[in-house]
Amino acid sequence: MIETIRPNRLRAGIFLAPFHPVDEDPTLAIRRDIDLIEHLDRIGFDEAWIGEHHSAGYEIIASPELMIAAVAERTQRIRLGTGVISLPYHHPLMVANRIVQLDHMTRGRAMFGIGPGLLPSDAEMLGVPVSKQRDRMAESLDVILRLVAGETVTEKTEWYTLKEARCQLLPYTRPRPEFAVASTFTPSGGKLAGRYAAGMLCVAASQQAGYDVLGTNWQIACDIARENGREMDRSVLRLVAPMHIAESREQAMRDVKFGLNKWLAYFTAINPTASGDDLGAKDPAEAMVESGRAVVGTPDDAIAMLERLEKQSGGFGCILMLAHNWANFDATKRSYELFARHVLPHFNGSNIAREASLNWVRDNGKELMGKAMAAATETVQKHFAEVAAKQKN
Repeated sequence: MIETIRPNRLRAGIFLAPFHPVDEDPTLAIRRDIDLIEHLDRIGFDEAWIGEHHSAGYEIIASPELMIAAVAERTQRIRLGTGVISLPYHHPLMVANRIVQLDHMTRGRAMFGIGPGLLPSDAEMLGVPVSKQRDRMAESLDVILRLVAGETVTEKTEWYTLKEARCQLLPYTRPRPEFAVASTFTPSGGKLAGRYAAGMLCVAASQQAGYDVLGTNWQIACDIARENGREMDRSVLRLVAPMHIAESREQAMRDVKFGLNKWLAYFTAINPTASGDDLGAKDPAEAMVESGRAVVGTPDDAIAMLERLEKQSGGFGCILMLAHNWANFDATKRSYELFARHVLPHFNGSNIAREASLNWVRDNGKELMGKAMAAATETVQKHFAEVAAKQKN
């Protein structure tokens, strides 16, 4: 058990792409995503980030904003983020207006993750040159933040035009809702986060290439923020990692036989960030655990991964568990419950005072019990004395 309380409480959430195999009903799959976030809200998770994709069949949420609007009406406290809006696919004024509307509809619970777009198949269908996605993301983010801040913008680029454009509604959250930039291996996410005072979504934090640059990319963000007269706050650094937890490692390994191989077949075929010998191993679950990419085990195994990530990154504010559907829905919900019950308290010092109280009672138990027994004896003696006095009279 840790002996000190973190200055900032470690938060927990999910990063929901989602991943739904093509052999099941898509309507029910989307409904289950909504049910999952409701469940996470009930057990105290802090955040859920929802992706945007347009091809390849598994990641079937095209509009994270629509999901956020639906889930916000069904939950009480969990914060809801776009994970992420692919900025090169949208006109920046439309994105700015949707952001502000959601900020009002959720009364400040919405967050906005942005990125260049992950799947090259999405960009291909839209006629967006893959080589220009990161530059267009930066252009779009710059103008979106100006619009959300209330500026009137006239600007023409090779891919959008703004003529005296403005948001007719200012944000509910002042000065603006929270923004976060997706970051994998390259320094581009850190540069934008530092420049625009945004958070970072490190979506490959436990993958070796992403793990290796956690500290470097955060330092890049810090350096650029200082150049702009600001300081980065580690509470806005979010790390994404795949985990499945059960009461035993053996049970966890049995659970992931449900869907791990389907996820691997999809992930390795379409995701440009998928790399590593562990993904193609004879026993991929064991190999991913061995490489450090994933947890398939117990709450103690999850604690060990988070301690490694904390040391490598220098500290972070929120762990986002990849919502991968490796296990069936009941086992998946159980995994999140075990994380909330046993992993978060370890890092947040939730039981320090309870343990101190229990240990104090144990250490002083003999003396305290002696006092209690003496008091009970005294009460009994007093009772009999009173009875005797009555009988005399």
